[in-house]
Amino acid sequence: MLRQGIAGILIGAGAAGALAESGPLVGPAAFGDWRADKPGVIRLIRPSDLPRPGASPSSANTSHLVPRPPTAIPQVPDGFKVELFASGLRGPRQMRVAPNGDIFIAETRAGRIRVLRAADGAAKPSADEVFASALNGPFGIAFFPSGNNPQWVYVANTDRVVRFPYAMGDLKPTGRPETVAHLPHGYGHSTRDVVFSNDDKRMLVSVGSAGNDGEGMGSPPGGLQAWIDRHPLGASWGSETERADVLAFDPDGKNPRVFATGIRNCVGLAIHPTTGDLYCSTNERDAMGDNLVPDFVTRVREGAFYGWPWFYIGQNEDPAHAGKRPDLKGKVTVPDVLIQAHSASLGLTFYNGGSFPAEYRGDGFAAEHGSWNRSKRTGYKVIRIRLKDGVPTGEYQDFLTGFVVNDSEVWGRPVGVAVAHDGALLVSEDAGGTIWRITRQ
Repeated sequence: MLRQGIAGILIGAGAAGALAESGPLVGPAAFGDWRADKPGVIRLIRPSDLPRPGASPSSANTSHLVPRPPTAIPQVPDGFKVELFASGLRGPRQMRVAPNGDIFIAETRAGRIRVLRAADGAAKPSADEVFASALNGPFGIAFFPSGNNPQWVYVANTDRVVRFPYAMGDLKPTGRPETVAHLPHGYGHSTRDVVFSNDDKRMLVSVGSAGNDGEGMGSPPGGLQAWIDRHPLGASWGSETERADVLAFDPDGKNPRVFATGIRNCVGLAIHPTTGDLYCSTNERDAMGDNLVPDFVTRVREGAFYGWPWFYIGQNEDPAHAGKRPDLKGKVTVPDVLIQAHSASLGLTFYNGGSFPAEYRGDGFAAEHGSWNRSKRTGYKVIRIRLKDGVPTGEYQDFLTGFVVNDSEVWGRPVGVAVAHDGALLVSEDAGGTIWRITRQ
């Protein structure tokens, strides 16, 4: 039964865009929760703002999913409108748009990839087909090579990357899938995303950790010093071998190597279209309090170490691993954009369309699936990642909100974000099985 707060989600276009002019929320105010969320609100969380571990208790506060009321739509900033584009999907998650405009969607739990086709400007799809099925937890999707004539559709399953032969406009593959790369798997974080560098020379794949905070890793084989001498900075062992990493391969899966380490659960990957930088949307660790550890969106540098599990957000030592890796102190890369802790940042894209205002071009959009480990709910929205001259400012802005009903109930959980062929922004949410289309008014 829907209770208090429903009035807050019955608003469509024109919600509080002017708030962007008042400057960012900083310090404790930036942590906030769903009650302060509104399009245009800007937050800046800095490493110096973080509380001490355990400053607040760790909370189990799982959201209760309720059906979307027929009149409820998300909120968007002034000058935009949002419409229901597709419904009745089975847990739509990551999305990628083919050069011809076809929208490929991972229905992860159903084990399939679906394709929707819509003409530019169309409010609803005209075709709806299952491209591939009988997959194992598919999430990431990529077209290769880049340009207007890709020959393959790559799909990142939880245990392997496969590719299907593809010609532009195919709604069904013309051949059987080929395994390109095997991936660590078996338990823990299961999503795998896949992207290609702008020069098409590297395939990059995200692999999340098996556990929350390195539990059960034990001692490295041969002893710690021997391990340090033989492995990349921050590489883990045991059940976490080649996990909490971004891995790199040649496009055919050959020449596997570790690209970056210490990223607990890099769910969404994206390549910035102008700078060519690799970005990652990351879920950080739980059970350290309401405001630790912040999730983040960051550039991922080759050879960099981002802290997990020994450190977080720079030189902050994880109390569960105190004193275990002093050799790593001072070697941790600080993420670019810190997001409210436990937001569960998932899909990520950069705006390269032509229909939004010019100041949006090159900025990022990230989907926040929503918290379970926080006393007051956070996430359940899409945020804009602000860049200046190709570099993140550290600020982020609420862009699409309104999925939370009250302190216990939600009707939507954003996962995927993608730029449609006509420049609209598409947002999938897997709680209600819907896709939303955001356009400029």
